[in-house]
Amino acid sequence: MALYLRLHMIPCCKKLPLLNFPSSPPYLILQQIMAGFHPIRYLSTATATSSSARRINFHHIHCLSTASATSSSPARRTANYKPTIWDDSYIQSLPIDFMEEKYIYQREKLKEEVRFLINQQHSFTKQLELVDTLCQLGLGYHFDAEIKNLLSSISSLTKNINNLIENNNLHDFALLFRLVREHDIHNASILRLADLISCFKKEEESFNLSKQLDVKGMLNLYEASFLAMEGEDELDEAGKFAMNHLKYHDRSLLSPQLVEQIEHALEIPLHWRMSRLHTRWFIDAYGRQKNFNPTLLEFAKLDFNMVQSIYKKEVQELSRWWRNLNVVHGELNFVRDRLVENYLWAIGFTFQPELWRCRKAITKINSLVTTIDDIYDIYGTLDELKLFTNSIEEWNIAATQQLPDYMKKCLTALFNTMNDIASSFSKEKELDILPCLKRMWADLCKAYFIEAMWYHNGYTPTLDEYLDNAWVTISGICALTTAYCLSDDLTFEAIKNLEFYPPIVRYSCMLFRLYDDLGTCTAEIQRGDVPKSIQCYMKEKNVSETTARDYIRSLIRIYWKKLNKERTISSNYVEYFRKVLVDIPRTAQCFYQYGDGYGEPDRETRERIICIIIKPISL
Repeated sequence: MALYLRLHMIPCCKKLPLLNFPSSPPYLILQQIMAGFHPIRYLSTATATSSSARRINFHHIHCLSTASATSSSPARRTANYKPTIWDDSYIQSLPIDFMEEKYIYQREKLKEEVRFLINQQHSFTKQLELVDTLCQLGLGYHFDAEIKNLLSSISSLTKNINNLIENNNLHDFALLFRLVREHDIHNASILRLADLISCFKKEEESFNLSKQLDVKGMLNLYEASFLAMEGEDELDEAGKFAMNHLKYHDRSLLSPQLVEQIEHALEIPLHWRMSRLHTRWFIDAYGRQKNFNPTLLEFAKLDFNMVQSIYKKEVQELSRWWRNLNVVHGELNFVRDRLVENYLWAIGFTFQPELWRCRKAITKINSLVTTIDDIYDIYGTLDELKLFTNSIEEWNIAATQQLPDYMKKCLTALFNTMNDIASSFSKEKELDILPCLKRMWADLCKAYFIEAMWYHNGYTPTLDEYLDNAWVTISGICALTTAYCLSDDLTFEAIKNLEFYPPIVRYSCMLFRLYDDLGTCTAEIQRGDVPKSIQCYMKEKNVSETTARDYIRSLIRIYWKKLNKERTISSNYVEYFRKVLVDIPRTAQCFYQYGDGYGEPDRETRERIICIIIKPISL
């Protein structure tokens, strides 16, 4: 279960003989300016972890208040980011409902009723629809074992598949195909893509002859097509056919509920949606269906509210931490103050209640990522950033004497927070994850420094140059490394074998980057930032912004296919880490769907925070 992570795509310094980068201007400049940098410290078996029997000592660092490195104050840029819209006093005042014993008892009662429902003998179609409904209602995490066992048994029976083919049952076949892929059922050897395509072609022929369309079948085929892998062009074509017919099919004969599902799917496919936000929508939509199951609906509403209460308690704790850290004041008042938005990111990655440790750590790390990102992007001088990057790699506050005070303040907060996260985990598991966290930050800041150099030297990289660095600067490696290191299943061997970064991590982070660029590039260029993928492609190919955006969208489809395929062959990772790999781009799509939902969070992001974290569902 090693997280095999390679840094071969991050240009760094001349001292790294293992790296081979083009001799383009930014790399030559970087080699000259970074000549004094220490080479990257690769984690070896000896350094990646300490003996599990040894007690690991972590201590807090105090900010060294020494003179700034610069004798005069350089001109500083500012992005004029809006202040936070979530005051700590408001967060602390949020009522914590649905945690009383009566709700716990009621949920357990409903949970057993649903478990009984799963184990009942149903028709083939009803079994599949029950599983799909449970997952979309956000209840699947309660029944992971039951769902996987059910799907495995259904998809491995030859008679089931033959019946679907003989009866041209596109609805059931496409739904089964999607569910099996979503849940990584690897023993479904009887279920073949070719059979699904055969079902689709029969439906296509039938439609051409009779003009009668299996709308539900087409909807399931459309959704299934987004789990296509590289090389599955026929599934792509089938998905396009389904999409076109769903768009232009006469809806006058369809129920309002089915029309609502179609419009929701055509906006964003299910596989690309942030799961918790979709759950909130689906609970309402399911309640409008004619034949909804009252037990399922009651369970979904109660469970959503109870999980939301956990979120409220966590965000209150995190808000106190952020307030006490006092980072975004004084000289650091130029950074984005986005604690609650960072917590929403963490929910997107790890919504399940039992992943509280990872969720809180990711929120803290994301908040510090934002602070450091803004230092590199808009405030620090190149000389300061060189020293800052070196200090991160050294991971030694005593080595920061030449840094200005605002950087010392940031580093003190960073070092103490990482020490706290590692110390807490060490006390429980007796495993040292701090070297992994240090490496993560060093990799991120070196990539940030590349972008800073591009900006300060007025250099526009090619798209490939940009993406080779930008999949790191988007900071997905932080969430993924944290999710891996804070896994309940983490072992001494897992840390010992930890290397940095496999293709599946790169694909997940690349999608994160591309969604971010589509939503934020215009505003960031106006603020004064390094060109993003769209501008890089426009200059390199001499094309319009519209053409460049279309190309970036095509890359998103390509990288989703890569991620889908890699996920099926990377079964050695713990389950929830593998899920985070998919949930990172899903959450990014959510934040950047209508623009920069992170930098300007007072619109759609605000409403999403209200419905997921603050406002319970009426029972």
